[in-house]
Amino acid sequence: MNRKIIKPTPFGSVCIIWSILRNSPRIFHILLSRPGLSAEDRASALFPDSRKSSCVEIDSIAASIKAYFEGENIKFSLNLVDLSQCSKFQQSVLRAQHAIPRGRVSTYGLIAEHVGAPGGARAVGNVMAANPFPLIVPCHRAIRSDLSLGGFQSGAEMKRVLLTKEGIIFDEAGRVICPSFYYASM
Repeated sequence: MNRKIIKPTPFGSVCIIWSILRNSPRIFHILLSRPGLSAEDRASALFPDSRKSSCVEIDSIAASIKAYFEGENIKFSLNLVDLSQCSKFQQSVLRAQHAIPRGRVSTYGLIAEHVGAPGGARAVGNVMAANPFPLIVPCHRAIRSDLSLGGFQSGAEMKRVLLTKEGIIFDEAGRVICPSFYYASM
């Protein structure tokens, strides 16, 4: 495994864990810094044998991640991510989440219904909590049905800032103000 460190970002470093698979770079994990724990430290703990390395394709993803944090409207492709490490259900949830555009949100329950698992909001939340590709698969765009944020791997404050950068607004209680949800029946 290889790792590419992106720094600085407003939320600390980001680490891309990747390898060459069938003559092409494949991303296995994106690690975000967490409060009190840098992405580098997470990478060292989770992938102790990884080495610092890069290539043109990974450099391009790293530049896009940095641009995203700077507020640019970046639509990430799933072309380089290795979804084979995920179950079919996880893949369906990650693909559904990836389809939610910038400036839109959906609920865990609506995503569950969309992937054919009505009543599976908690299962969708668990997939989002373990999302190996945060930012590329924008799990921060999934919220609770009560309009509160729900969880995020790198903390609720980062989730709120990411959504705010995308144009999502909040009321005084911190709930999302949303005229319509992605995947809601029209």
